Amino acid sequence: MKKVTTLLISSILVISLLFSGCSNKENNQSKENSSNNFKAEIMFNGSSTIAPIISKISTDYIEKNKTWDKIDSSFPNKNISIYVSSGGSGAGIKSVMENTADFGMVSRTVKDDEKSKIENYKEFKIGVDALTISVNSSNPILKIKDNLTTEEIKKIFSGEIKYWDEIDKSLPHKEIVVVTRDLGGGAHEVFQKSIMGDTEVRADAIQAPSMGALAAKLIENKDAIGYVSFGMLNQNKDKIKAFKVDNVEPTVDNVLNGSYKIQRPLLIIKKGELSPQEQKFMDYVLSEEGKKAVEQNGYISVK
Repeated sequence: MKKVTTLLISSILVISLLFSGCSNKENNQSKENSSNNFKAEIMFNGSSTIAPIISKISTDYIEKNKTWDKIDSSFPNKNISIYVSSGGSGAGIKSVMENTADFGMVSRTVKDDEKSKIENYKEFKIGVDALTISVNSSNPILKIKDNLTTEEIKKIFSGEIKYWDEIDKSLPHKEIVVVTRDLGGGAHEVFQKSIMGDTEVRADAIQAPSMGALAAKLIENKDAIGYVSFGMLNQNKDKIKAFKVDNVEPTVDNVLNGSYKIQRPLLIIKKGELSPQEQKFMDYVLSEEGKKAVEQNGYISVK
């Protein structure tokens, strides 16, 4: 009887070990499958204004954490990879529509018809930008005039006013060089709506591919005028000066209270629900650390 009992206990132990082995194998397999399905890369595309901000935040995030399991112990030990490319706000919206990027960067209001084409549309506002009517700091106009009306700006950018002495007779008879962003981009759309209305910008205006390029044109040519972003103005304070518009100065307070009229939101957009790792990163983007990066780039963070 004793021998039978011993054999029975041994059999139970073997069966238990077998089940335990199967269970561990299944758990390991499940973890492995979960790790294999985990998307370690996040891709952003769109606005060249927002791209440097997300690049800075991404660099800080990766240097601080290195791998996803440092963010959350349930995440696998995979390197954090965040890719940022710029092609304009329109490209950012299109990339989300076509699933070629996880997030779109958009520096203008997203239209209702665009939102309707993005299933389960999500939007995150990371900051605010103003388009400042600016010139080279050596331009003689700054000695006699610090304000331009909406009507004056419209006439300058449409080509109705072509020479500086048409604004004030004491100024030299030199042609005004108008610099804009590409006419199909988000920045120009904001400028067109806020200032130009139905009036078109002059056909020979120089179209800059980025705000950095636009600022560079103003820095290299003292006869140029353009609508440079608030951030780019702040990064080049000694080289570029901004006018008041309708007697309202482009300051943080005036942008936030809406009295400065040429402004735009800085948005991150997404189709569908965020994955856990995407949510963790967006939490960081919207944290105090993210706000610092917005302000370090010269823009106004959302409080």
